Amino acid sequence: KLRQGSNDDIEDVSLFDADDDVSRRSKKSKIRHPVASFFHLFFRVSAIVVYLLCELLTSSFIACMVTIILLLSCDFWAVKNVTGRLMVGLRWWNQVDDDGRSHWVFEARKVSAQGSKTSSEAESRIFWLGLITCPMIWVIFAFSALFSFKVKWLAVVVMGVVLQGANLYGYIRCKVGSRKNLTSMATSYLGKQFLRQTVAKEDQTAS
Repeated sequence: KLRQGSNDDIEDVSLFDADDDVSRRSKKSKIRHPVASFFHLFFRVSAIVVYLLCELLTSSFIACMVTIILLLSCDFWAVKNVTGRLMVGLRWWNQVDDDGRSHWVFEARKVSAQGSKTSSEAESRIFWLGLITCPMIWVIFAFSALFSFKVKWLAVVVMGVVLQGANLYGYIRCKVGSRKNLTSMATSYLGKQFLRQTVAKEDQTAS
């Protein structure tokens, strides 16, 4: 069951860090939803491959553009509505209330009474790696198309950035919570990195 609201009593879906409990490691390493895991990567990786190889496979720009847009659209729907819920217990959507106002809802699966997690560590890694890496690749494509003056490809690349970036932002909001929590997390991370660099410089100076 999914619960909307604060981060209290919701499942902490790990991004990359593995569980220290050795007894649960084998259970966490299993992929419980292989079909969802496959399609989580299939559409987005296929879109990137088609973008890279389309000029070698065909001379029709329209065919390439339509294929990439279809793959990106299928990826957006699958990740937003299926794989996020199954693989990491997160989902987000937009709803309109009775007054006609639009609201964005970000939810995370509630932890069971035994404190067990329904998502495995392997699925969590696959989900977040695919979710974060592919939008970064589309951003690189966007700069490449811009600086190489490939104007006709710019619209396709921008659509890739927008669709995959929207899913990335939505699931980060589900994971972190409110915008204030997201800002405080980013500030805390930057502060820790600055402190590490400062300590390292002081150690080098002292040595």
